[in-house]
Amino acid sequence: MIVIPAIDLKDGQCVRLRQGEMEDATVFSDDPLATAQHWVDQGARRLHLVDLNGAFAGNPVNGEAVNAIAKAFPDLPVQIGGGIRDLKTIERYLDAGVTWAIIGTAAVKNPELVREACREFEGHIIVGLDAKDGLVATEGWAEVSDQQATEMAKRFEDCGVSAIVYTDIARDGMMQGVNVPATVELARAVRVPIIASGGVSSIDDIRELLEAGDIYGAITGRAIYEDKLDLGEAQKLCDEWGK
Repeated sequence: MIVIPAIDLKDGQCVRLRQGEMEDATVFSDDPLATAQHWVDQGARRLHLVDLNGAFAGNPVNGEAVNAIAKAFPDLPVQIGGGIRDLKTIERYLDAGVTWAIIGTAAVKNPELVREACREFEGHIIVGLDAKDGLVATEGWAEVSDQQATEMAKRFEDCGVSAIVYTDIARDGMMQGVNVPATVELARAVRVPIIASGGVSSIDDIRELLEAGDIYGAITGRAIYEDKLDLGEAQKLCDEWGK
């Protein structure tokens, strides 16, 4: 399992939200590139970037910061989500050096886009499923659908997506631990690698995910910014697990 630092971008700054509420943002840095460098220095093997403004606007807003990070670390895999609603946006990000584009809202509202993207950009598409009480949310989590996350995930099994990022909105930014049962249930329901997100608050959460098995990666944000979780220590535990 890999541990993936999150860099959430709002108005050009690195922030963390609580349960996706834009009004409840904690600013951790006004220099996204320096933040990326910090996590690289701590041993990050991948970065998870989110354009929060873009998620609400429906198109990239912090693309400049994303492109700068991708350019600065050409050998580091980078995944970006937030405001990706069409093939052109995906193409621009990939051309800038981003490795994976995460389709969230558009995956729910326009599943055919995922299929088209997987055909056009094979190996570079991730689906982001954000759920509240098991139901998928869209538009920067402002809207909750009537679709179960597990059923939605099954729709993309045969599309060729590289992974599914599963976020439990109720846990995100709250430092209350990961929703391991729901994440594992999803991982065992589909053949696509699952990346856990939302609530990773300590090394115990990493250990719990490892013990559960079947999880490809874990995204962490507030915990590493507030020094509740050491990125290097967490990755070392993952590397040594099961040896």
